[in-house]
Amino acid sequence: MASINTGFSKELSKFGAFDFNACYNCGTCTAVCSLSTGEDSFPREMIRYSVLGLEDDIKSSLKPWLCYYCGECTTHCPQEAEPGELMMSLRRWLISVYDWTGLSGLLYRSLPASITAMTLTALAVIAYALYEHFDLEKIMHTGHIFEMVAIATVFAVILLPNLIRMWNFIILKPGIKVPFKNYVTGLRDLLVHMFTQKRTLGCDDSQVRWFEHLILVFGYLGLLFTTVFLDWFLSESTFVTVLGYVVSIIIFTVTVIFVSERISKKREMSRKSQPSDWMFVAWLFMMGLSAFAVRLFIDLDILQNNIWLYLAHMIILVQWALVIVPFGKWTHFLYRSFAMYFDAIKKN
Repeated sequence: MASINTGFSKELSKFGAFDFNACYNCGTCTAVCSLSTGEDSFPREMIRYSVLGLEDDIKSSLKPWLCYYCGECTTHCPQEAEPGELMMSLRRWLISVYDWTGLSGLLYRSLPASITAMTLTALAVIAYALYEHFDLEKIMHTGHIFEMVAIATVFAVILLPNLIRMWNFIILKPGIKVPFKNYVTGLRDLLVHMFTQKRTLGCDDSQVRWFEHLILVFGYLGLLFTTVFLDWFLSESTFVTVLGYVVSIIIFTVTVIFVSERISKKREMSRKSQPSDWMFVAWLFMMGLSAFAVRLFIDLDILQNNIWLYLAHMIILVQWALVIVPFGKWTHFLYRSFAMYFDAIKKN
């Protein structure tokens, strides 16, 4: 027998959900959703589960992740129940459920907690700089080591266990039998969706959104590769230097577009933003801009006299690596990709 949580709507409201109880089950949202099929109903089923507080059913469902929020359901809802925002809130809630540390839920629910986390990481960077007597060479070396260690540690200690928890909720607990060969053959779907966000093309809204995300993914991964593995800031290779400039400009440009869309609110998906949405685009913007500026100051041979610029970049980097990547909206990229993978192996 399903377990009902009568207080679920109140809990979900802390993750951004609006008055989804206004829904009277007319089915308009499902009728207009381009992702709905005879087998899959978007987003009507998730609305009913949320109203009834069927947490276990929501945890075992992939539908919140299979929805890419074009906003059509919200635009056409006669009751203004905000079904698109509900799906977005369910994704935030699921992230908090997957996260074994509990920090994702805390940061999503509390803006003061997010500000505190950002402040503490900034103070830690400044304290380290004081400890090193603002020795730029030592600080830059530590920054490079930090990037490599942080990536490996965050994935191994936080993200990998969270993905295992996600797999447990979706595959193991419901008792779904998946042959081992499906896990292997499904890897293609994982890689395709991880790097292309292909499912976005199934939405009826402008395909420009898919292209923007595609460019952002490759720009972000390119900057990561250039700074971490090619040591862009200290490299004397012309190819590496130019590559770093290009990818940082890509990130800067695309995030400017994202920020302007959130400000203008022209798209339904940008009409209502939570602090986590702003932090994601703002820190991406600052990452691209600060990385570009640091390399430019190196090439102009003026960084030594402007160490504050590198410290600002390092603060942004540490906040991104320790707060936003493991506990913020960036994880959508990872969980969506694995949702496509789990969906594929269940159907094969």
